[in-house]
Amino acid sequence: MLGQIELVSRLLLAAALGSVIGVERERLSWAAGLRTHMLVCVGASLLMIVSAFGFQDVLGRPDIVLDPSRVAAQVVSGIGFLGAGSILLRGEVVRGLTTAASLWSVAAIGLAVGGGLYLAAVTATVIILVILAGIKPLEKRFFAARQRRELRLVVDRGAMNVATLYRVLGPGSARVKQFIVQQNESLSDTDEVTITLSRVSSTDFTVICGQLGGVEGVREVIEVGGP
Repeated sequence: MLGQIELVSRLLLAAALGSVIGVERERLSWAAGLRTHMLVCVGASLLMIVSAFGFQDVLGRPDIVLDPSRVAAQVVSGIGFLGAGSILLRGEVVRGLTTAASLWSVAAIGLAVGGGLYLAAVTATVIILVILAGIKPLEKRFFAARQRRELRLVVDRGAMNVATLYRVLGPGSARVKQFIVQQNESLSDTDEVTITLSRVSSTDFTVICGQLGGVEGVREVIEVGGP
């Protein structure tokens, strides 16, 4: 059986490692933030301790066999309901997958700490933190930028607003990153509308251009930086 100091140390280490991952998620204001990650990690660690050492008093009895992996296996599958709760569907864009994955990973860290695999738990924490905080800027720079497209519309005065945009694009409006309307300096009776779209494929972009071009009052649709 674990000593009292060792028991407390494992739970405190699980809380500390979970907080490291949670701080990064809290920084981005996700629903599953600091406290959620700490709770998952500590809870998983405690469950692993219970699974491995909580039945020592009955092991000596006849026909009693201990399988320390049973509770741990249930944690791995059961943590899915928390992950599912952090995933949001906004139109056609799914958000929260990374947070769900971090919760699942934090549960694994808690199990590792509860099982006494301190080096594995600390190493996994460092790797996960690098993935969440370190790779995200690179992802935005090299991948998201390539999927960002910008449109400029020349429309009759007042013909295009946010309500009209959402009505025309429907679920595709979730891809709108920025929407700016300003008076056209060249033609006084028109507005110049700038729309920035994120994570949009070439096919979706063509469809969106067609939808906007068909709106009454839209005179011209121009892709910024396009041919």
